[in-house]
Amino acid sequence: MASGSQGFFQEPITFGNQFKEDLGLKKVLKKYLPKTVYSEIESDLIKFGDYVVCPKIMECVRLAEENPPKLTQFDNFGHRIDKLDLNEGWKFMKTVSAKEGLIAIGYERKQQEFSRLYQYAKLYLFSPSSAMYTCPLAMTDGAARLMEVSGTEKMKKRAYYHLTSTDPEQFWTSGQWMTERPGGSDVGNTETEAKHIQDKLYTIKGFKWFSSATDSEMTLLLARTVNNEGKFIEGSKGLSLFYGELFKNLDEKNEEKVLNGIRIQRLKNKFGTKSLPTAELELDGMKAEMVGNEGRGVAQISTLFNITRIHTALGVVSGTRRALVIAKNFSRKRRAFGKLIKDHPLHVINLAEQEVIFRACLNFTFFVIQKLGESEVLKTRESICLLRLLTPVVKSYTSKLCLNVISECMEALGGVGYIEETGIGKILRDTQVNTIWEGTTNVLGLDVIRVLTGRDGLECWNHYCEFVLKIIEKPQPKNSKIERKLFLNYNEILKSRFFTLKNFFEHYLFKKKDETLSKKKQNLNILELNSRKILFFFGKLTSLILLWENFLLSEKIDTDNSQEEFLDFNIFEKWLLSGVGESILVDGLEGCSIDYEIAMDSKL
Repeated sequence: MASGSQGFFQEPITFGNQFKEDLGLKKVLKKYLPKTVYSEIESDLIKFGDYVVCPKIMECVRLAEENPPKLTQFDNFGHRIDKLDLNEGWKFMKTVSAKEGLIAIGYERKQQEFSRLYQYAKLYLFSPSSAMYTCPLAMTDGAARLMEVSGTEKMKKRAYYHLTSTDPEQFWTSGQWMTERPGGSDVGNTETEAKHIQDKLYTIKGFKWFSSATDSEMTLLLARTVNNEGKFIEGSKGLSLFYGELFKNLDEKNEEKVLNGIRIQRLKNKFGTKSLPTAELELDGMKAEMVGNEGRGVAQISTLFNITRIHTALGVVSGTRRALVIAKNFSRKRRAFGKLIKDHPLHVINLAEQEVIFRACLNFTFFVIQKLGESEVLKTRESICLLRLLTPVVKSYTSKLCLNVISECMEALGGVGYIEETGIGKILRDTQVNTIWEGTTNVLGLDVIRVLTGRDGLECWNHYCEFVLKIIEKPQPKNSKIERKLFLNYNEILKSRFFTLKNFFEHYLFKKKDETLSKKKQNLNILELNSRKILFFFGKLTSLILLWENFLLSEKIDTDNSQEEFLDFNIFEKWLLSGVGESILVDGLEGCSIDYEIAMDSKL
């Protein structure tokens, strides 16, 4: 007989070490890291793998989720105070971030070009247990890199020092204020104005519609400057980048902080990321310093976007991993129709399909992270070009694919998955923002086209071709146990997919110089209309190539496991045949009117 205190009670979900149990992460790190570097960082990753699911961290996540930020705009006597109240769980995440070096590792560069892999591996472990604190960390990372590259000596001694500190008392986070009411991705509509005071110091006046991490110590923002005639310059060319601190008396530890010409209009009521303070801000006399040259704001901020877009992909992949952990753990404890649900073949097949999508996205993300590290330390043209081309792809591709995986994990738990305490609902809500933040799929698809049609477009494409061909032209390993005929068949399929993309670009993009102006315009229209498809084609092809490389390197990566080759080959095969993330390039528009096609689509 069942009652509130007796009868069946489901065994709760438990978490093991999040690094030791993550075979996909360990494999990707072993693939890119020299053995000496892997051995050097392994113990820290194991320790952190336990820490991110310890009772203290999990309690902080609960506190942050159940006690969202609160804004008090006026005191009892009507004075404007704009006080932001944050719970202790959220504040503790900042302490963890500093002590664990979640930003610092990438800039200390003790592991040289592999430092980013180490840093992002820790961020990956932390993200699902951070109560979304990895959002301000993403902007902090981007701000640190921008300050390192473009900041003045004064900015480096102050802002860069604090952003990369491992001392919780000295560590700063940074906001990123770009979005305004007239447009999000279209920053050319920015209304915020900057008036010069002296040297690089300006006063800022305007309104920022969406500012995440409103509790940060500093921010980077775009504002419009004036020309020689005293008029504000319109469009993107009139925008400059500014660094400002949120408080006038930031260094006075025991004093009530006074906002630096900022009024918090209201906190945003969002679909997810409830623990993250996001606000509308009115800027009226905010003091800020220009970063880089006047009128180069959009170009300057791209340094930050490269970092934050990679963080977005990482956050999506790590959230997917946590959802899979929950679903798999539940399958080993829940019984249905006479046996554990892990023993039902259909359930196993579905979870395996989700794991394959996760592995594809994981490998793609960490490949781009490695290119980030190489571009910063080795500064090779290959790494710089691949980073520029693939960053918008990996951000958008992983965001779209992983959302469905998380949803499948929720369904795999049945009704239990829909209950908040299980945790998948929070992951799903928090992940949804990643399809939008730092560029929607349409925006990033067009960004890929801008890269390919830009000054270095052909160089970027050539480096991508070299990367692909280097892998698909490798012979089958001598000791491979995979049937030779099957190897050759799949190798030919990969080559066919690559040459489909290559032929498409050679026809519509990399044309002869004597091409007519009208023909160039027609081809650019075709590229734009195909931009989403091109992005997804890049995503599927790149992830396939990387999984194929895993199979080719199985023996070298996992010398102690003779079965890894079969598993790696199986993961590749499933991803190749799944059809998930596929896209067909449409090149039949050449003889049609583009205007007609658009008109028909509009009617649809």
